[in-house]
Amino acid sequence: MRIINTMLRNLTYYALLAVWYLLSLLPLRVLYVLSDFFYLLLAYVVKYRKRTILSNISSAFPEKTSDEHRAIVRKFYSAFCDYIVETIKLMTMSRKQMMRRMRFDGMEEINQILAEGQSVALYLSHTFNWEWISSVPLWVPDEVVCGEIYHPLENEIFDRLFLKVRQKNMAHGVAMNDTLRKIAQWKSEKRTYVMGYLSDQKPHWHNIHHWVDFLNHDTPVLTGAERIAKATNEAVAYGDIYRERRGHYVCTIKLMTREVKDIPNWEVTDWYYKELEKTIRRQPEMWLWSHKRWKRTREEFNRRFKVENGKVVDRE
Repeated sequence: MRIINTMLRNLTYYALLAVWYLLSLLPLRVLYVLSDFFYLLLAYVVKYRKRTILSNISSAFPEKTSDEHRAIVRKFYSAFCDYIVETIKLMTMSRKQMMRRMRFDGMEEINQILAEGQSVALYLSHTFNWEWISSVPLWVPDEVVCGEIYHPLENEIFDRLFLKVRQKNMAHGVAMNDTLRKIAQWKSEKRTYVMGYLSDQKPHWHNIHHWVDFLNHDTPVLTGAERIAKATNEAVAYGDIYRERRGHYVCTIKLMTREVKDIPNWEVTDWYYKELEKTIRRQPEMWLWSHKRWKRTREEFNRRFKVENGKVVDRE
């Protein structure tokens, strides 16, 4: 039975891979027609997570009017649908096309750091189109290895599909729980690396060690990237993504420090969220609003948990 299930999963995977590949052969201008159709479907028929999206945007920007909130929602749906077709296209995009459509500014300084033998922790975010950030290996020397931390999807088949696409440009997908092992491997091989951290995710209750003022909310945040950077003496930078026009993005790399060990705890995380908020306020429709980012509150945390010896434990 196990063999049959494995065969069925593999058949499903390769069937979906073939469909994805064939769709990716379509020119982007055709895929954007599909995106416009998806937009009408999601925004006006399905109304995909509309209540959550509108609630998040309204609470993040209380200074804006209701009409402005709804305008951001509409633009978000459009950007989200573009994200879908652009991710489809990623599978067969050439190196030349990828570098023309996803540009990295500020890489001269980063490449100098790498040439001097220091690795880099690159803070990223769920700003469209973060999937194209996997093309960063095209902008660093060939001997530098690039990794991107990801949270494996619950669906094994889709997890394999996305991992294959994300690694198309030689970026290494690194499961969150394998981060330290992978870094230790690269260090043992004496390789410099750029490790990308999508650090704007909601932490589990037992991983909450710090809170920040972010988009008008008291927000629990992940601190793993900062702790790893300090443990491994990585330089710290932030990837500020901006969409110049449809299908054309620029990621400006902003260096924070090369001496992260000298910075007090959580200041790197605070800096990241301040930079991220600037990114979001510039183009609010480009951030992923469709999840309940502020579901966990400090009041509930203090009621249910306590910190003992640096660890979050349940209150008895």
